[in-house]
Amino acid sequence: MQENELKYYEKIGHWDFSNIKCKTEKLTNWDFYKKIRENTTEKLLCLDLGTGGGEKVLEDYPNVGMIIATDFSKEMLKTAMENLKRYPEKRVKFVWMDNLNMTFPKEIFDLISARHTVINAKQIYDCLAQNGALIIEGVDKKDCWEIKEIFGRGQAYNDEIAISEKDYLNLKEAGFTKIEKVEILENEYYETENDLMALLLKTPILDNFSEIKNDDFEHIPIIEKELFDQYVEKYKTEKGILLKRRLYGIVAIK
Repeated sequence: MQENELKYYEKIGHWDFSNIKCKTEKLTNWDFYKKIRENTTEKLLCLDLGTGGGEKVLEDYPNVGMIIATDFSKEMLKTAMENLKRYPEKRVKFVWMDNLNMTFPKEIFDLISARHTVINAKQIYDCLAQNGALIIEGVDKKDCWEIKEIFGRGQAYNDEIAISEKDYLNLKEAGFTKIEKVEILENEYYETENDLMALLLKTPILDNFSEIKNDDFEHIPIIEKELFDQYVEKYKTEKGILLKRRLYGIVAIK
């Protein structure tokens, strides 16, 4: 993880989007946690990479033998430990770790999940048990492309190869032979301009927006606000302000 990314996640500290009013219209029948449920039982040992503040792993992960949930941000892990107090029955252990420098024993995990985070395909392959599953949901190059084009920048905007294709090729090279990759299409409709702005201030969709204090709408530079208003004007609908999400899902079996 790059140093500026770590600073960003240290500043955010959690992934609680509950105050953002948004409705999601799913255009693809693929669900990350459904895929995890299809590949787990209550006895398995699972690893969740890039768990953030633990909100998703605590709320949506199925009951398994044990979940080791890791993140590179110590602030995120502090939030995760606080969130864990509300789920005393959940068998989760939060651990600080760099996804690209994993130190687990070989063939220890039955399932590894990675949602919106970087991975090291070879290290994942090594610590995954035979016939174990890797489940990925990621943000692809074309995600929120319309707003990225207006701003002329954004997450993966200048990448030569899509993140999904890069992951797929790395998994093949690591030794996975059974790999399913799908494009996930969703439309998100934000109720107000403030809801959409809150999302942009809280996520790395647009570079440098994270430099603005979270929820500090009053101090957004004029040029940024003008570009934002341009997007809102173009994509405001009866359902809300449209944001087109372009994700990808991968299921790989060792």
